[in-house]
Amino acid sequence: MPTDPLVRFSVAGQTAGWVTRSRIDRLAQFPRLFVIDADGLRFAPAFNDVVTRTDAMAEVADALASAGQLTAWRDERYAVRPEFDAPPWFYLERACARWFGVQTWAVHVNGIVHGEGVQQIWFARRSPHKSIDPDCFDTLVGGGIAECDQVAETMEREAWEEAGIRPALAHTAVLASYVQVKHYAADGLQREVIHVYDLALGRDFVPDNQDGEAVEHRRLSLDDAAALIAATGRRDMTTLDACMVTLDYLLRQRDWAIDFEAREEL
Repeated sequence: MPTDPLVRFSVAGQTAGWVTRSRIDRLAQFPRLFVIDADGLRFAPAFNDVVTRTDAMAEVADALASAGQLTAWRDERYAVRPEFDAPPWFYLERACARWFGVQTWAVHVNGIVHGEGVQQIWFARRSPHKSIDPDCFDTLVGGGIAECDQVAETMEREAWEEAGIRPALAHTAVLASYVQVKHYAADGLQREVIHVYDLALGRDFVPDNQDGEAVEHRRLSLDDAAALIAATGRRDMTTLDACMVTLDYLLRQRDWAIDFEAREEL
């Protein structure tokens, strides 16, 4: 966690995010938009609905981007809300999500190959040009759920864009688990719930990235997958999200045997 204390960002009396104290000082330059006091950060009274709050956050996002304080601009918004199916408090440019420490939702797909008594799992290496976790291994498919999108819709779109998986095959994926990630990085606090899908793929399946965001794919045994996500200090690093999603999958496999020392290391 950061040495810079986190300050609560509230909307309608509920926690919407967490912002570092130094960033709160930056937001003090917007007194028309925010109230900052002992209780934390909140919108000024005039910003009391989804439209006015969204406009206020867009103004701040533009200023932060101009000042070079955000990761690459995504031109895609997240719905910020207390629960996934709840009405949004406001919409926020995706590049700002961690800066404000808001709750986000995502989908990841474990691409699983069964055959001859052995399970294997596909990984994708992220492009070195990605603004977050460049050149790291990731799950075969993964992506944030943007405003107005649904879980299955996002999964099927990302499956095609990231691995060339056609909708008919993606539709067979099974929503198997949920993983919650809370992690502080240089760009801010990641608070994300991941919808985890398992997708059975044939032994002849070869991923075909469509959007340029993956530059390599590997199909690994479960033991090698465990070794990959446990590795540190090497080129073959894996994103935190993919580590958590893969670990979740491994621990759900009752027939996967691993010795005690290896399990402790993992």
